[in-house]
This record gives sequence, structure tokens and C-alpha cells, in this order.
Amino acid sequence: MKPLENESNLPLVEACAAQVMDTVPLIMRVIRAEMRSHRAPDLSVPQFRALLHVSRRPGASLSDVAEHLGLSLPSVSKLVDRLVARGLVTRQSAADDRRRVTLALTEAGQATLQEAVRFTRARLLEDLAALPAEECAVIVQAMTILRRTFITETEAQETR
Repeated sequence: MKPLENESNLPLVEACAAQVMDTVPLIMRVIRAEMRSHRAPDLSVPQFRALLHVSRRPGASLSDVAEHLGLSLPSVSKLVDRLVARGLVTRQSAADDRRRVTLALTEAGQATLQEAVRFTRARLLEDLAALPAEECAVIVQAMTILRRTFITETEAQETR
């Protein structure tokens, strides 16, 4: 953990941290509920979450997905087998290490996610449309700052 550059900012930083901890779960609850309600009906929540993870991290390994979902490697392997059988994900050996299997979304997998994302963004747009333009601008600025603060180096390189 980085030390504070200016100890006099501590109360403001503590209030900021408290607001983030109180607000992010509320936003994520709405996003998750909306995404789940628009996933394919025969797609389980863990399968849907695996698709989301692979879409954000192309080339993810089974271990990456297992860690993200909090499931065992054998469980994730079976889950991915079902996604492969449905034509939503592909498995391939990594170019640099043939023992490592990487995952990627197929066009059908991307379409499945895009539909859920489209509905979820529409819901957020509905919720945020009532805000004045100035408040929307503040939220955009705050989200930009939070992204810059919390993005990992790997994620930053992937978005370049």
C-alpha cells in the first residue's frame, strides 16, 4: 500500500474510500442483475461470467477463469467443455507453451454477450438520463479517475 503523500488529506481520502466501497456494490448489483436477466436462458450464471471474463481477457487460461469464478480447475474445465460444445468458446494451445490452453470467444459467444451488454447499457442510460448534464460530466470524470487508479499494468497494456 502506498503511503499518503499529504497526511492532511487523510479525512478526504477516507471519505472517498468509504463512498467507493458503499457505491460500487450498488452499481454492480444493478449491472449483474440486468446482465443475468438478458443472458441466454440455457446459459448458467457461472457460464455467463466465464464468457464475460474471456471477452475481457482474450487468451485467458482455464486457471485464469477458475480463479475469477472461484471454482476448481476440474469444474471450470467441465464448464468450458459445455461452452465449447455450444460453440461459444474455442480452446487452443498457447503458441509459446503447448501445455497451456487458451480460450477465446467465437462469434456466437460475442453475440451472446453483446446482446446482454446492449440491454444493460440501455438500463443504465435510463437510470442516468434523469441526472443533469453537469452531474453526468462529474460521473464521467470520476469514472475516468477510478479507472486510471485501479487499472492494472496488464489491463492498461491490453487497452492500448
